[in-house]
Amino acid sequence: MSEDPQKLKKIAAAAYDYENDSRWADYWSNILIPPHMASRSDVVDHFKRKFYQRYIDPDLVVEAMPSSAQTGSAKPTSSSASSSVANGEARARSAGSTARTSGTSAGSGSNATSLRWDRHTIQFSVNAWVFIVAVLAIFPLVPRSLSNRAYRLSFMGTACSSVYSLYALYGRPRAWTLQAVQVYFQSVIATKDFIYFIYCLTFVTSHLCLKFALIPILCRSLERVAKFLRHNFSRSTLYRKYLEDSCVWVESNNTTLSILSSHAEIGLGWLLIVSLFSWQRNIVQTFMYWQLLKLMYHAPVTAGYHQSVWAKIGRTINPLILRYAPFLNTPVSAIQKWWSR
Repeated sequence: MSEDPQKLKKIAAAAYDYENDSRWADYWSNILIPPHMASRSDVVDHFKRKFYQRYIDPDLVVEAMPSSAQTGSAKPTSSSASSSVANGEARARSAGSTARTSGTSAGSGSNATSLRWDRHTIQFSVNAWVFIVAVLAIFPLVPRSLSNRAYRLSFMGTACSSVYSLYALYGRPRAWTLQAVQVYFQSVIATKDFIYFIYCLTFVTSHLCLKFALIPILCRSLERVAKFLRHNFSRSTLYRKYLEDSCVWVESNNTTLSILSSHAEIGLGWLLIVSLFSWQRNIVQTFMYWQLLKLMYHAPVTAGYHQSVWAKIGRTINPLILRYAPFLNTPVSAIQKWWSR
């Protein structure tokens, strides 16, 4: 399977967990762009790729900012907006070089650093707890009542972690009006935290207990725990002796874990369809989950992995339909058009 190296690098850059990397907060705080552009997801994604190129993978090719992102919706301020974006990139480059030479400096930014440390510590604690509880839910020797309770607690913990992360990164709507809430919603709907919040909400409110659904939760919590340990305990003797190899493996196999999660998420969609023929059917949950799968197919943070899995499914199923059930071509084409919209 020959894939475009840059496409894989872009997928890895989109899937990178920026909020748990303290360097990203420093990088983003040094970018000077107008507030109306800082809230746009395409602008944020552009600077995330620039950050990923600088600190993670220098071989990643980052295209120039699209003209539509520079001009924005206010035409009279297009020149100032584009110059602000350029100034933001220059400021980010100078901030990156300063960070490399000076390292972690104390002074005027000490309060912000302590706040970021508190946020990351809280996220680490919640994700470590979720990982332990999820393992407890999957372990076969655990009593059924305890396993089912751990199953629901895993989703509740991940949902709380996602909401906290969204609040820390995006705050809350500027006003509780329909327009302000809609703008806020559009800025967070394609983020991984929002997707996982809806994912957890779909299963924690259902009486159907699918332990298979814990695979993406385990992968997510494992990635975040390993990243926090590597960044904050790399000098600890205990970490080097018992945890370093495992954490290095997790961080070097983020793509593998994301592919595993996407396979599990799509497999769950088919399991929910099968469950419609049982006494545990839940039509509302199935409908909501397939809407979520559609969002995962289009959201930049998950699109690469989900589109790859669906392409494999298409290569397997389409020849069988053409050969044994050609009458299904019309409904399948209609479903594909709806899915691609």
